[in-house]
Amino acid sequence: MPYVTIYDVASIYYPVLAAVGIPVNLTAIVILSRGRCGLSKCVTRYLMGMAAADFMVIVFAIIFEPINNIYFYAGFLLITPVCALSHLFKLASMDCSVWFTVAFTFDRFIAICCQNLQKRYCTERTAAIIMVTVATVSCLRCIPFYFVVEPYAIIDNVPWRCVPIPEYFTSFAWKAFEVVDSIITPLLPISFILLFNGLTVRYIIMANKIRRGLRSNSENQKDSEVENRRKSMILLFALSTNFILLWLPYVIHSMNWQAENMTYTDKSLNTPIYVFQQCGAMLIALSTCTNTCIYGLTQKMFREELKNGIKYVFTLNGLLCK
Repeated sequence: MPYVTIYDVASIYYPVLAAVGIPVNLTAIVILSRGRCGLSKCVTRYLMGMAAADFMVIVFAIIFEPINNIYFYAGFLLITPVCALSHLFKLASMDCSVWFTVAFTFDRFIAICCQNLQKRYCTERTAAIIMVTVATVSCLRCIPFYFVVEPYAIIDNVPWRCVPIPEYFTSFAWKAFEVVDSIITPLLPISFILLFNGLTVRYIIMANKIRRGLRSNSENQKDSEVENRRKSMILLFALSTNFILLWLPYVIHSMNWQAENMTYTDKSLNTPIYVFQQCGAMLIALSTCTNTCIYGLTQKMFREELKNGIKYVFTLNGLLCK
């Protein structure tokens, strides 16, 4: 695929994704904050945190970088200190989005498989502490990336754009840091999600077998508990498949080519590796919309709240309903 093609695709793809992702995540935050979805407070906090993190990813990883780089060639965001700070927040928000997903998966694992710990761990306070901790650690962990860039050009004493420093490609320390970063996000989260989901599914299958044996005398009756567990398995598999598939190209790319060029400044990069890299970035950006859909729209009461909100908006704040 030639460079022009991937550039043209990106110039359309990212604005459309931002136009969809911003209202989707803001809508999810508003609906969840009302607390009328029939979810526990800790689950609601995790879902709100994930939606907020996805919203920040859209701002810093989509609007501030590819959209700004494609459509605004000399904007304020392209000044080197600004774009370096923006890149830092982009990585931190992506970290938060990924690890909030892991934290929520672990919370569901505790709720389903560890009944003794459920009341103590699955609380609103615990969820808040974990999310604040994850956000703080993510920001601190990404600080070194602020110092890995330098100006691409200096015009009238103003540094423009961000390119990696030469040491980034040659220094053993930076290479080691990059490898560790690739492990922390997303190899380790993928491993944790597979582990927790596998243990949860295993527990549900074993519990269903025991429950069916105890209810052998009433086989014709519908078991609501088994049905709820079946829905939980579907939700967990949907989460795992979505996360792994959308992050897999990035994982493969990070194992083959550490250097990134997200600014489209070097148009000689028309190799399949660069195209693969950009496709991976597009899929990661897509995950900012799918997480909310998987967790939120599978809940009946969430859908009802969404329908009521749409009716309210399209009836002039409810005046036409009177």
